[in-house]
Amino acid sequence: MHIGCPKEIKPQEFRVGMTPNAAHEAILAGHTVTIETNAGAGAGFTDEDYIAVGAKIVGTAKEVFDTADMIVKVKEPQAGERKMLREGQLLFTYLHLAPDPEQTKDLLASGCTAIAYETVTDDRGGLPLLAPMSEVAGRLAPQVGSWTLQKANGGRGVLMGGVPGVGPAKVVVIGGGVVGTHAAKIAAGMGADVTVLDRSLPRLRYLDDVFGGTFKTSYASAGNTIELARQADMIIGAVLIPGAAAPKLIKRDQLSELKPGAVLVDVAIDQGGCFETSRATTHQDPIYDVDGIMHYCVANMPGAVARTSTIALGNATMPFMMALANKGWKQACADDKHLLNGLNVHAGQLTYYAVGEALGIDVLSPQLAIK
Repeated sequence: MHIGCPKEIKPQEFRVGMTPNAAHEAILAGHTVTIETNAGAGAGFTDEDYIAVGAKIVGTAKEVFDTADMIVKVKEPQAGERKMLREGQLLFTYLHLAPDPEQTKDLLASGCTAIAYETVTDDRGGLPLLAPMSEVAGRLAPQVGSWTLQKANGGRGVLMGGVPGVGPAKVVVIGGGVVGTHAAKIAAGMGADVTVLDRSLPRLRYLDDVFGGTFKTSYASAGNTIELARQADMIIGAVLIPGAAAPKLIKRDQLSELKPGAVLVDVAIDQGGCFETSRATTHQDPIYDVDGIMHYCVANMPGAVARTSTIALGNATMPFMMALANKGWKQACADDKHLLNGLNVHAGQLTYYAVGEALGIDVLSPQLAIK
């Protein structure tokens, strides 16, 4: 198979879809790899690193899209990239289609087959291609939140760990999954007073057993959520429903109940955000104020630590990429139900139910698509 990797063009996106190690694996298996020049520069990989393992470097994204059977990326294809996709071409990347009708429409019109990292599953009910970026985003959330909390940035002017005689910041993490767990660990490590909210009692028991006194847990009823939110200096939104639009956990009219200068960090912004007042921002202009409440809603948080993120993502995606290249997408998906769960679009039809429900589009069963 001819595998192509273009340079990411989303603002401040420094990751790259293929590491030199991933390119090397593909080439050793007999595949051809084409990389757009400087695609890896933001993550610290040079063109020479790719050439050394046998990849071909080309000057433009168009050359990558025109020749490759499979396009491997990080972020969802931007409008200009979507125009270069063609019928029968395979796209393997993050898509986050539920809150993005324009992208969905363009992918359907292109006739391509698109497999989304964020909906590939595993035997434990996890999302193995989302997990490494969730770990990164979760660990970053208290870090960027503490920066936003500084008075000069519009926040309350509260230090995460406090000092002797002055209490620490109160941090509420909504969602006890991968993002929430990592966010809570780091926030607690910074000395904050942390409470994690979740609706799964087994998950709350697990967190309590494993992390004990590191942070507190509480059930995420509507009343409990707003009660804890009123006391919080920082609220981290970490709720994910695979492939679907994120639920709105704090409404606009509830902002007036929060402390002035409190910070909302919305890690679910890729799926539409879990605060009603959330809108996607960039690393260049990451925060904004609504009714005196500071919002941090960067849609590609892991891009801030591009080298760590690229290597972590590459470790997770490489086995799936190799299966798609070695077997072809239909056979690879037929052999692996978890990879089949990643199929979102095929030949002009939507194949993921949560996206269809969010956008009001009819869905073709993925099992029928591979036939």
